[in-house]
Amino acid sequence: MNILKILQMKGKEPIVVVTAYDYFSAKVCDRAGIDMILVGDSLGNVVLGYESTLNVEMEDMERHIMAVRRGAPNSFIIGDMPFMSYQISDEEGIKNAGRLMKAGANAVKVEGGERVSSLVRKLVDAGIPVMGHIGLTPQSVNQIGGYRVQGKGPDKERMMRSAKSLENAGIFSIVLELTVEETAKSITESLSIPTIGIGAGRYCDGQVLVWHDLLGINDGKVPKFVKKYANLNEEIETALLEYIKDVKSRTFPAENNIFKEE
Repeated sequence: MNILKILQMKGKEPIVVVTAYDYFSAKVCDRAGIDMILVGDSLGNVVLGYESTLNVEMEDMERHIMAVRRGAPNSFIIGDMPFMSYQISDEEGIKNAGRLMKAGANAVKVEGGERVSSLVRKLVDAGIPVMGHIGLTPQSVNQIGGYRVQGKGPDKERMMRSAKSLENAGIFSIVLELTVEETAKSITESLSIPTIGIGAGRYCDGQVLVWHDLLGINDGKVPKFVKKYANLNEEIETALLEYIKDVKSRTFPAENNIFKEE
């Protein structure tokens, strides 16, 4: 997979993206033939146990990108630019994007619309492919008033402008998160680059889900836009309870689990 192939898939073949964070999950994604792997700053919530993505540092992203690259040496990997890694200045953003590329990413993702267009243009000029991200932008959750659906009413025009501004700046694709379907459809039809939806309906050029969500590993409430393709949380807990039972009852290790002198 490469930028040219991704662009050629628009309107022809849906693009499959999984957000994964470690060697094992990347290895399975690679083996399954996932089109792109996103190492998201959502690792703050899913892997590190933070309440939001705001606590994620550059070092966290570098470490997880390197792990994913080791697991999927031939996959197309996008690395999220974490909070405050690009908001201070464009120069700081270019420097940090370079760090993620050196860690093993093929591209970086930045949140925001028109306000990050200048940075996107400079990154692209520096040879760093950029994926955009509008709609619900978790790094701005305190500013936008929480995790709520975007693109309603007059907000549609703002999102349309943002998407076009980012396309003109040189992004190769854009994530539309938690966006009403009609707005996501309009944006998809207005752009020559692929849109990747997460909670943005049926008309995007591709879809992305988090590894832990689609496999049912997470605890708690599952967002409406997620489809669970397995319920591994229950299976893992069942396996652990069985292990506890076997150890407590001394039925493990069994005869076939031990070594003896020949």
